[in-house]
Amino acid sequence: MEAPLVLLVMGVSGSGKSTVGALLASKDRIPWLCSLHDILVRDVASGQHVVLACSALKKMYRDILIHGRNDVPLKSNESAKGKLAGEQLLVVYLCGSFEIISRRLFQRKGHFMPPELLQSQFSILEPPSAPENFIQVSVDQSVSEIADAIMEELQMK
Repeated sequence: MEAPLVLLVMGVSGSGKSTVGALLASKDRIPWLCSLHDILVRDVASGQHVVLACSALKKMYRDILIHGRNDVPLKSNESAKGKLAGEQLLVVYLCGSFEIISRRLFQRKGHFMPPELLQSQFSILEPPSAPENFIQVSVDQSVSEIADAIMEELQMK
């Protein structure tokens, strides 16, 4: 991996991603997504690789993370050029059946999201598709196998 790369690890609750749900619940999503975009742009501009774990269930949310949003005022220290190139961000879609992910949720202790809400996430989920830059990895395997699959995909890109 030569140039800085952002990995957007996405998926429904219980798919294996760390969550920022508690913060999202207390804030409006659009400004929060714009703030995450600003952090991604800043870190990539400084030459850092970034891994962001965020549900990003809708394409619009992923677009804001990648491109920012034109109708949200820029902060005073931001440049209008604060955009990520599409190839700089790879969406890693952790996918699995409702049954597999539901079972994983029921096994979790102390998670903020009740498993009953999983169906609502599946209902609004807009899986990535072309022309989005993404890979799809099944969660029906161990965490190390998931990580290995992601690293193999990165080697091929």
